[in-house]
Amino acid sequence: MEETGGPTAYGVPLAGGGFDFQKFIRQPQTIVRLLSWVFAIVVFGTITGEGYINSIHKPDGKCMFNQSDSACSYAIGIGVIAFLACVAFLVLDVYVPFMSNAQERKYVVLADLGFSGAWTFLWFVCFCVLTSQWNHTQDYNGVPLEAARATIAFSFFSIATWGILTYFALGRFRRGVNDAPVPTYTEPPPDHHTPYPPTYAPTSYNPTTYTPTTYTYPSNMPEPHHQPPFTSNLPPQGDDGYQPPKY
Repeated sequence: MEETGGPTAYGVPLAGGGFDFQKFIRQPQTIVRLLSWVFAIVVFGTITGEGYINSIHKPDGKCMFNQSDSACSYAIGIGVIAFLACVAFLVLDVYVPFMSNAQERKYVVLADLGFSGAWTFLWFVCFCVLTSQWNHTQDYNGVPLEAARATIAFSFFSIATWGILTYFALGRFRRGVNDAPVPTYTEPPPDHHTPYPPTYAPTSYNPTTYTPTTYTYPSNMPEPHHQPPFTSNLPPQGDDGYQPPKY
């Protein structure tokens, strides 16, 4: 199920997607899955209904493909499991748009991819086994020829439908990583040549030149008086001049 117009994860929108039945039923993946479901019913239904023949000498029914019970049992087992798997994956296709967790969607896509690839191979083996046993069949008395040919034909058609489902699942898995990247923060490298953004750009600065002020003194001012160095003019005092105090 592919959507456009918003973020997606593994082929479907992220959280908030709804279910549109008409759009869902027209999806190529849904159509091919329904065909696989029908083909599986034809294969195991034909064998269980007409694939075993009772003879006069043998009371138990024998497989119409060269009386090989293993061939009929194998085809019935593959068909029944394919029938149930188609129903399960159709339900998952409906439920996936409501998954908000991309990791859960990844598990659904991986399950679809693995199962579809495996059943493509198993249907190929089933076709080869039925064809080989049919070519070795010698007694056609009482054998429903049309039923045998239909079983072989629809087992071959199942190879194609399950192969297409594998291709669809692989495409969804490859797109998943690009559709829902995990945001990570990386430190940008320093760039000294990039100018400031307009918001943070500094305002233009024009420095003013400083002119020192010169002072001039008038020429007619009297010269300052220079006092001579300090000299003591007091006469020396000796012992003669000492007068003891009177009490």
